[in-house]
Amino acid sequence: MKMSEYRNMKPYEHKVNYYETDKMGITHHSNYVRWMEEARIYFLDQLGWSFIKLEEEGIASPVMSIECAYKKPTTFPDVISIDVKIEKLSAVKLVFAYEFKKDGEVVFTGKSSHCFLDEKGVPVILEKRYPKFYEDLKAFAVAQ
Repeated sequence: MKMSEYRNMKPYEHKVNYYETDKMGITHHSNYVRWMEEARIYFLDQLGWSFIKLEEEGIASPVMSIECAYKKPTTFPDVISIDVKIEKLSAVKLVFAYEFKKDGEVVFTGKSSHCFLDEKGVPVILEKRYPKFYEDLKAFAVAQ
């Protein structure tokens, strides 16, 4: 299955801004991590769990690690389509996978790993503490 067909989730689109490029006119590598976050937020919004709702529920999911593979450069004013999927979900960890495309060609792949904390910053078992969020994530997780 193509990532863009993944559960009818719409890909996030980002137009490369001029200020996001370096002296050579190529998108600076640091922007891809920021775009991963933008795409992740968009994905969660589509799932019905906006960051505002997560915060209201007392759920925090900080980034534990980032993995990046730059395939081809992007430049101003390219439009990047970003597909997000849940690659792994456990009671204590969530891994998102990202595929960035320009004109249908993969230019970047990445992953971000997250844990779960309550409003006091204490690690929690998501399935027990926030079962509805866990079930909604599980419905979109790739077969484990």
